[in-house]
Amino acid sequence: MSWIGTPEESSATGAVAEVYAADRRASGELPNYSRVFAQRPAVYAAWQQLNGAVKAEMDPRRYELATVAAAVRLRSSYCALAHGQVLAEQMGAGPVVDLVRHPRAAGLPPVEVAVVELADRVAAGAASMTEADVERARAAGLSDSDVLDVVLVASARLFFSSVLDAVGVLPDASYASLPPTLRDALTVGRPIEHAAGKATES
Repeated sequence: MSWIGTPEESSATGAVAEVYAADRRASGELPNYSRVFAQRPAVYAAWQQLNGAVKAEMDPRRYELATVAAAVRLRSSYCALAHGQVLAEQMGAGPVVDLVRHPRAAGLPPVEVAVVELADRVAAGAASMTEADVERARAAGLSDSDVLDVVLVASARLFFSSVLDAVGVLPDASYASLPPTLRDALTVGRPIEHAAGKATES
């Protein structure tokens, strides 16, 4: 499930057990990412608080669009699959596939295209951005507060996705049940767990 050792759910105690129980209740299964972050509960709680604060200021669909765009640029299969699945429930699988492959051909309104492109630019490397990137977003209808929200989403995703990929966490095997075209489009980096022959590893 990762390149570093993680506590078994059956033998977990204290704060680790609490994280495992909470994430299982929330997801219906124990996500692979929980096994890593549960070892540093304070960091995990801080991430949840940060991400919750970022999401609270945004329209849910806009949040998912920005997150998927950043995850795809970061080649984070785990985050692209998780948030692409949510986005597909909102707008259908076909448009999400188009979004991943050809954002400007996905039928999104200009303001949402601007969200996707800005999140992509941040994830690609904020140091290479210029004021023109912000001006394009403004021209499409984003306010300065909207721009900041998208930047926050993409920057937060950089943290979470980087942690998972740096220790070899694979997307949960349950993502293999997504419609094949959607699943394949969103698998932009590491393979889904069972597809790598590791579904039974602990």
